[in-house]
Amino acid sequence: MSSLIVFFSRKDENYVGGILKNLEIGNTCRVAGIIKGLTESQIFEIEMKEPYSKHYNECIAEAQRDQQGNARPRLVSYPKSISEYDVIYLGFPNYWGTMPMAVFTFFLEHFDFTGKTIRPFCTHEGSGFGSSKNDIQKTCPTAKVAQGLAIHGSRIDRAEIEIKKWLEVIR
Repeated sequence: MSSLIVFFSRKDENYVGGILKNLEIGNTCRVAGIIKGLTESQIFEIEMKEPYSKHYNECIAEAQRDQQGNARPRLVSYPKSISEYDVIYLGFPNYWGTMPMAVFTFFLEHFDFTGKTIRPFCTHEGSGFGSSKNDIQKTCPTAKVAQGLAIHGSRIDRAEIEIKKWLEVIR
């Protein structure tokens, strides 16, 4: 079974464990890297042509505006195809109770997920998946959405065991 990890992540100033911290690598990117090492999946990062601010409070305001406007941010690139992949690991930070709008852009405008299994994972600071699993199912109704994994960003350094257990359960 062939798999692809698709993720959106944000480095720079982030809210982690109750304080603002500057991250060199975003939490979701770190989780995607762990999954890649454990599954030998291919990996693709969703990147916006016009990224959100490096400053946390400005970023969340921009993300909220995008969500309220049902925006579809333009992306830097897309994989040529996803047809060869049976499984898509989908990673994102929880923004305002769901996926960042760039993830919706990726799903809504370019690929057919019929027959694919989507294995979602998200990073958050207390809100878990929010409505994102339902949003994935609505956006990709012909895909199977597997049990997901929600990881506190402040616990990312200790998440590998949790990720391994999740992978064992969903395989």
